[in-house]
Amino acid sequence: MDKNQIVENLTAQIKKFENKVSVQKVGSVFEVGDGIAKISGLSDVMAGEILDFGDGVMGVALNLEEDFIGAMVLGETQKITEGATVKSTGRILEVPVGQAVVGRVVNPLGVAIDGKGDIKADKFYPVEKIAPRVITRKGVNTPLQTGIKAIDSMIPIGRGQRELIIGDRQTGKTALAIDTIINQKGQGVTCIYVAIGQKESKIAQIVAELTQRGAMDYTTIVLAGASDPAPLLYIAPFAGCAMGEYFMDQGQDVLVVYDDLSKHAVAYREVSLLLRRPPGREAYPGDIFYLHSRLLERSARLNEDYGGGSLTALPIIETQAGDISAYIPTNVISITDGQIFLESDLFYQGVRPAMNTGLSVSRVGSAAQIKAMKKVAGKLKLDMAQYRELAAFAQFGSDLDESTRKQIHRGMRLTEILKQGQYAPLPVEQEVVILYTAINGYLDDVPVEKIKDFETGLLEYFTGQAQEVLKLIATQKEITEEIENKIKQALDSYKQTLDYLIKAEEPAK
Repeated sequence: MDKNQIVENLTAQIKKFENKVSVQKVGSVFEVGDGIAKISGLSDVMAGEILDFGDGVMGVALNLEEDFIGAMVLGETQKITEGATVKSTGRILEVPVGQAVVGRVVNPLGVAIDGKGDIKADKFYPVEKIAPRVITRKGVNTPLQTGIKAIDSMIPIGRGQRELIIGDRQTGKTALAIDTIINQKGQGVTCIYVAIGQKESKIAQIVAELTQRGAMDYTTIVLAGASDPAPLLYIAPFAGCAMGEYFMDQGQDVLVVYDDLSKHAVAYREVSLLLRRPPGREAYPGDIFYLHSRLLERSARLNEDYGGGSLTALPIIETQAGDISAYIPTNVISITDGQIFLESDLFYQGVRPAMNTGLSVSRVGSAAQIKAMKKVAGKLKLDMAQYRELAAFAQFGSDLDESTRKQIHRGMRLTEILKQGQYAPLPVEQEVVILYTAINGYLDDVPVEKIKDFETGLLEYFTGQAQEVLKLIATQKEITEEIENKIKQALDSYKQTLDYLIKAEEPAK
């Protein structure tokens, strides 16, 4: 290249030169470790703002103190060194939302971890958001069918409700939530399952099960695994809630499962103690109640002026030795609109779902039931609670009066009919028929060990020869005199087809 060409190139570059000044707010790390970084500088940073540590590592500002900022690191702290430069981004922590995340497994930052490629979302929602105000809300009166007879009849859940699932480990809490997700197929409900501190192998099984049953088509799984750092576990439920809020804002119905908030509280305690926040009861920080209340209050049913969408929450809490009066369980019980208490003793007796009907409650109640279910389930909860007391009492004496014997006799059959296998949710019309059969004494002459066979045959009969009855219940959602007569005729016809000898069992034996 000759001298003239060099001069021409330099002249052209000088003409193109633009004097741009970029201003960045930067600070420096003076302490890092255990998922926490302390930063000097950055005096203008906001609480909850995303910080850039470089090398693809991000963080979130939590503590804004006079001399330094306490931030949690959303990534590997090994990549951050003392004295490293930190930049503020001016953005509050947000996650991708919309149809792009449906059917995917993502981490709490909205990054795909299912190997199906990146998520291309054009909308983002902040993970922390103020809950809908009272004026925007509407009463809960539309049922969210779980497909589980014991819950839909005695502890009904409505769209927009917060219903806590509580119990010891290995009592079927996750199974209940997964069955509810499977039952939303064709119901127009988008589901979000937030796994907090769960084993990746367990989540892989859940994904496989949901995929096999066609439930992943409307489900997003937000996974903060057991091996992930505490800051990701802390963000996970808020990220899942934000993804659900997008659909609620579009006027749709959403179900969010938080599995489980005990591990979430532990993760927040870890982050808080590392940030040197003062510990309170059981070493949890003072704002642990506020942590869960600001999450669960985001569940609501909006009125028509605000789109009419709903976000239903099923938080899960694990108890130690059935102690529901511990710190975190009592906190979450006081925030939610009822709880389903699962008991180890019942689970080991083979009563599954192992729901304690005395301690379980729905504060929405029959407002979240169709008329047909209200009619058949009205007395069920009372009958079951009375049976539990009488059964305990009857163990100590054999000479019982006739009415007590009848009640125990009926209670044994109700207990048997309310048992339900995993991954076997039922449509509401089938639940109504089964419960009608039990409540009206059609099982009183069926031996207890034959109840399951009776139920299986009954469902086959109704879905085959008496399909019209199920259709009428599903469309009219109530039991009119005409429908009741048809149910009775079908039941009488079915009982005549039974090929085993029906002999009433003595309840005292």
